Amino acid sequence: MKEDFTRVAVKIGSNVLTRRDGTLDVTRMSALTDQIAALHKEGVEIILISSGAVASGRSEIHALKKLDSVDQRQLFSAVGQAKLINRYYELFRDHGIPVGQVLTTKENFGTRRHYLNQKNCMTVMLENGVIPIVNENDTISVTELMFTDNDELSGLIASMMDAQALIILSNIDGIYDGVPTDPDSSVIREIGQGKDLSNYIQASKSSFGRGGMLTKTNIARKVADEGITVFIANGKRDNILVDLLHNPAETICTRFIPAPSPVSSIKKWIAHSEGFAKGEIHINEQATDVLNSDKAVSILPVGITRIEGEFEKDDIVRIIDFKGNAIGVGKANCDSVQACETIGKHGKKAVVHYDYLYLE
Repeated sequence: MKEDFTRVAVKIGSNVLTRRDGTLDVTRMSALTDQIAALHKEGVEIILISSGAVASGRSEIHALKKLDSVDQRQLFSAVGQAKLINRYYELFRDHGIPVGQVLTTKENFGTRRHYLNQKNCMTVMLENGVIPIVNENDTISVTELMFTDNDELSGLIASMMDAQALIILSNIDGIYDGVPTDPDSSVIREIGQGKDLSNYIQASKSSFGRGGMLTKTNIARKVADEGITVFIANGKRDNILVDLLHNPAETICTRFIPAPSPVSSIKKWIAHSEGFAKGEIHINEQATDVLNSDKAVSILPVGITRIEGEFEKDDIVRIIDFKGNAIGVGKANCDSVQACETIGKHGKKAVVHYDYLYLE
């Protein structure tokens, strides 16, 4: 049965796009481009999140002196990104499809203004038939400023662009119920809300990419909770993208079932903003119980026990329950000084309004 997705984010991992020696696998890249072009011509809007810049640059130049890991990443990505986007440009040009490069950093998602600027840029591209090709700007993203990997970035992009599906292409068929190399293991075909996968996930990372299946699963869970279907599939399988959208039931992959009710655009941004939190709001047991219920409630001063850190109005803050567990993030309705002044008081306005609160 064909899926009626009209906007899809596709993430292609380094291990799909590179050969064992680190050079670009142009044959595979061409095959994936052909599939994306076919879907594009059917009217599906595609946002492509592509790894491969660092691996591409690594095979292109030989450093004249020993470099540390940050220097290597910056050098290889600067050279490799130009090579990668040029190859995409040529391949899509053969189909008469224009592409545009979008390089981003984690900081660009930290404020609502930057977030909306990026969204607007890619929206304009899609409205004009241009395929956005997104990658992290590794030339300036180092250490704590980096995404975990492009899986994290793809989740942010799918959420920000209100995609109906996110396809994460790796070099294995999905999430297995055992070790993938074990012949007795098989792919878990569907994962519903709340299914415990802790016994299945391997924490190992890929040889070229930064992330592993644990990262992919965590991202897939969060994105599916926002009402977006997520597929994890093998990018080296022939015709994988077309098969996933045309006949997903017959295609080997892991599919994360989306939550029935999509969350608002502002909540999607907040859901992915934990890394930008400026402070903490600690709440008592009663407030914790109410938040964990099915009621739509805000965080009021009467339920707050203490404020940690300094933050301004509209900054992202973490919500900490009475046991000290982080249970969500939200957008502060006042600064930290004002929040401290109202702790425990009745009748004051919400410190975090429900519309700007995301519970994990």
